[in-house]
Amino acid sequence: MNMQDHLNWKKPMDYHFIGKKRPFLIIMLLALMWTSCKIEQVAPVPESNKDLTGTWKILYATRNGTNLIPLFDLSQFSITFNGSAGTYTLNNPVPFIELVNGKYSLDNPKYPFSITFTATGGQPVPTAFNYPIIDGSRQIIMTFSPGCPQNTYVFTLTRSN
Repeated sequence: MNMQDHLNWKKPMDYHFIGKKRPFLIIMLLALMWTSCKIEQVAPVPESNKDLTGTWKILYATRNGTNLIPLFDLSQFSITFNGSAGTYTLNNPVPFIELVNGKYSLDNPKYPFSITFTATGGQPVPTAFNYPIIDGSRQIIMTFSPGCPQNTYVFTLTRSN
């Protein structure tokens, strides 16, 4: 048997084997493609409630855009939040949203945009609230006008303990 006869003999055999298996191979390939394209369901991580518990001190303070830190000694002021009781305590008060201790609440415990202070025996006073993480530490940024609407204060507080 010469080389030409050997090649001619092999071709019908290969075609016969692949030709009969081709529908099966196509079905298997389609099944593999169909089962490998499943969409993975990713469960979202639930957001935790924002916890203000602790003592906070003034980091930055402005009135109508003017930095108050070099003008006034605000270093003694602090506010202590008791999260379980929903109360706050002012230490060495400065012009602030409230001048006496009382209760506080967030408009949304998971995604707060407003905090409401209610002094003991007083009316609720809501104010804008932001709770970002800056340089690795949590801060509270509040914007308010304590009395005169022409004066807008922005206090940035940082946790001291």
